[in-house]
Amino acid sequence: MSKKPAVKKPVVPAMFTKNPPSTTNKDTETMKENIPKPDRLVPWVEKYRPKKVSDVAYQDEVVAVLTKCLAGSDFPNLLFYGPPGTGKTSTILAAAHELFGPQLFRDRVMELNSSDERGINVIREKVKKFAQFSVIATRTDGVYCPPFKLIILDECDSMTKAAQAALRRTMERESKTTRFCLICNYISRIIDPITSRCAKFRFKPLSSSIIEQRLQAICNNENVQCETEAIVELVKCTEGDMRKAVTFLQSVARFRTNVTITADDVHEITGVIPDTVIESLYQVCHSSSYEKLATTVKNVLLEGYAAHQLLLQLHEYILSQMALGNEQKAIIFEKAAIVDGCLLDGADEYLQMMDFLCTVMHQLCRS
Repeated sequence: MSKKPAVKKPVVPAMFTKNPPSTTNKDTETMKENIPKPDRLVPWVEKYRPKKVSDVAYQDEVVAVLTKCLAGSDFPNLLFYGPPGTGKTSTILAAAHELFGPQLFRDRVMELNSSDERGINVIREKVKKFAQFSVIATRTDGVYCPPFKLIILDECDSMTKAAQAALRRTMERESKTTRFCLICNYISRIIDPITSRCAKFRFKPLSSSIIEQRLQAICNNENVQCETEAIVELVKCTEGDMRKAVTFLQSVARFRTNVTITADDVHEITGVIPDTVIESLYQVCHSSSYEKLATTVKNVLLEGYAAHQLLLQLHEYILSQMALGNEQKAIIFEKAAIVDGCLLDGADEYLQMMDFLCTVMHQLCRS
């Protein structure tokens, strides 16, 4: 009898066997170390936020006063007000880090955005409970720590009057254990009893040279190639808002990777309308043709330009026109204010722009 040919058994990988080879903890740790960790993407606004009060740019008076407050034990209630993006929140956060250190920062500091939580219940519950706890003046690193907590209320000009009245009472009762820092854009919206209990500091809009220097330093650190004209356009578009300038710079850097950033790239990201479009609209108003104006406005809006941005740039362009008299400009700008309010209320962009440009056309025909 002939022998049956031997059948080879298929080789099963070790990972699919019932008893796979055991791996030691050292092997597991080695495998984890060899896996490359992805870089954590951090917004440049947070990455380059000032870490110390002395790093805050262009606010010399505020920095000088806060430095003396940090050196001594006298730390009053603070009220920061000024345009957005001038360093109000960054300044108080840097001061809090210097006061309490990284260990006690979370326990000693409460930060609330009043535009989201602005009712009287938040003041009665969150703020009042946090302010009532007492603390001791010790830090783990041995540095002196003041015996009070800090409550930061951002955008407090959007708080209701009742909430501000309740906050005033809390500031009086808990003055021994808690300090308050109120941050707002418009100090006129804060009630007088609160402003009289705080040391007020006005934050000035940052100068163009300061923003240009900071943007150039960020470009050098991030290895971003950017033309000088592009940085100038960024500063011009942001109007002294450092936060907006840094955000736009990061956006355009992600948009144009490994390529030198130009002024046209900045216009593409920021949504600024080219001057040629503004001039063409103004020239159409000279033609006194309603049909031609309607077609031009529709084409401009179909390009994706925002009506609010279009209105702002038309305002600046008409203001520089010497051929129009003061009375004509007053009539045009009064209509611009009405149209701007309607756009904020959600009105149709095409109809509002036609209403504004028809007024411009009527005044140009008069002249």
